Amino acid sequence: MKTSHIQLGIAPIGWTNDDLPELGGQIPFEQCISEMALAGYTGCEVGNKFPRDPQVLKHFLELRGLRVCNQWFSYELTTRPIKENLQRFERQLDFLQAVGATIIGGGETGNSCQGKPLPLFEHKGMLDSASAWNTFCQGLNALGEVAAARGFKLAFHHHLGSCIQSLEETLRMLDQTDERYVWLNYDCGHFFAAGEDPVEALRQVIGRTAHVHLKDVRQPVLKRIHQQRLSFLQGVKAGLFTVPGDPEGCIDFPAIFDLLRQASYQGWIVVEAEQDPAKANPFEYALMARNYIRELTGW
Repeated sequence: MKTSHIQLGIAPIGWTNDDLPELGGQIPFEQCISEMALAGYTGCEVGNKFPRDPQVLKHFLELRGLRVCNQWFSYELTTRPIKENLQRFERQLDFLQAVGATIIGGGETGNSCQGKPLPLFEHKGMLDSASAWNTFCQGLNALGEVAAARGFKLAFHHHLGSCIQSLEETLRMLDQTDERYVWLNYDCGHFFAAGEDPVEALRQVIGRTAHVHLKDVRQPVLKRIHQQRLSFLQGVKAGLFTVPGDPEGCIDFPAIFDLLRQASYQGWIVVEAEQDPAKANPFEYALMARNYIRELTGW
């Protein structure tokens, strides 16, 4: 794999969780980005503690050799008019353009249970009619066209608890959207936890993948989520996710990297594993993942 085509980043969610403020609420922004750089990453995604002024943010990041690669966007195409989604989308594009990013990510939160105190595998969002699918996909096309006109790729994130969770749903979404405007943010951890084979999933979606999230899964916690009917956020607090390289994980990362190499993937690969920093020291786990990826790939 030509490393010049690959950039390695990390998400701040291992330091501070935006959906669970009690996880890492005490960790300052500057500690987070300093440890990202010290662990050997060159890019990051955006967290709630990051400065909202793009020039201030760029200054802090450039001091450490970092840049913004992506930011989550909460699509609400299932619950709000396209006009409202577009207004928020344009504002986020303005910010991302100012900090030099070219990817806008995120997933559908309008009918998702991912942030609600509901059993994860009993209350996932659904698109339960052809009409609902058409409205959703037409909305993604409209936003993706706006993004493309500004030099961005819309990289949609399939996500546990949302209407695009399974591989079947992901493939249908890709099939019903325009390949010029809608891409995928592939996440091996979310596919595995959804009951999919993440290697086979990547094989089927690699041609539309514009952004990659790497996280591993602790199978005993996933089993507990099913048995105890836990919510997504309860599962996160219990330790569902971890980083590549953690012996407690179970995903076949060598096979994933082989597929990325065979497909000549170009773009960002981002470690994004939400954990409780009181239990999983963010710097130690960031370094663990960085060293593991380097050992496997030479990046």
